[in-house]
Amino acid sequence: MTLQQLQYFLAAVEHGSFSAAAESLHMAQPSLSEQVRHLEGELGVALFHRVGRGVRLTEAGGALRPHAERVLAETDAARNAVADVRELRGGTAAFGTFGSARHYLTVDLVADFRRRHPGVGIRLVGQNSAEVVELVKEGGLEAGAVALPIDDRGLEVRPVLQDELVYVSTNRARLRGAMTIEKLAQAPLILSQASWGALDPTRRQLADLAQRAGVSFAPQIDVEEPEAAVDLAARGLGDTIVGRGMLLDLGRRLSRRLGWVPFATPMYDTFAFVWRRGAHLSPATRAFVALAEERLTALGRELETRPPRRRAAQPPP
Repeated sequence: MTLQQLQYFLAAVEHGSFSAAAESLHMAQPSLSEQVRHLEGELGVALFHRVGRGVRLTEAGGALRPHAERVLAETDAARNAVADVRELRGGTAAFGTFGSARHYLTVDLVADFRRRHPGVGIRLVGQNSAEVVELVKEGGLEAGAVALPIDDRGLEVRPVLQDELVYVSTNRARLRGAMTIEKLAQAPLILSQASWGALDPTRRQLADLAQRAGVSFAPQIDVEEPEAAVDLAARGLGDTIVGRGMLLDLGRRLSRRLGWVPFATPMYDTFAFVWRRGAHLSPATRAFVALAEERLTALGRELETRPPRRRAAQPPP
């Protein structure tokens, strides 16, 4: 039994004859009649009484009719659902983000995507790059934006933005000259991504520098959100490390008490898109990744042309 045979069967029911049904389907009447006969042969019953030039349903044909209608209706619904996803009239973009993503991507990106594709749902997940990587590997997410380095086994990795990290403090003495890993080891640090600790890409970079310099460091205050680390630093409770992209986004909201300097050995957050190697992204997620890449590339150009310059800390009023 094929969908085509059910379509021919219902056309004959609707038009009351094989010839009229064939005409409505723009095909030859013998071809339609042959397919109906094949259907009757497979079912082992007659579906029509042949009455003159017309046909009417047998009892078996009447029993088949509602099932055939339901099957074809569900088939049309399935085709339409796939078309909605293919043409971005439906579906869901499932995407993971790193901890400070809202300063680089999320709010404006989501708003822009919804304007372009109002029928597509959006699912954003993730508090840290390590979490996003695991979700992508396990199939819980199709793709994500992460900060490198990561464990990239089984993943495609597409770097898209390099954002320089700076040392932020209210203490003028600690902002004299570029920050070194040796000075950092003596500083009162406030670091974000407390739940992920050593798995956080920024902390991994710091640990690598410290190991090569033969020193160690440990934060005095651990918090989850990068914004909380900046707010605590503004109160003079310690110093923190953020990307210039975050400083650019914070703009005038950033306390004037805070100043910043680069690292003597430049450090960067390198942001990249990841997905499972060999995976075919859904049209919705593929469109979301493309728009996210467009926005991060534009941010990279902006950081090159008007980066937040080194700033001295201002004393409290």
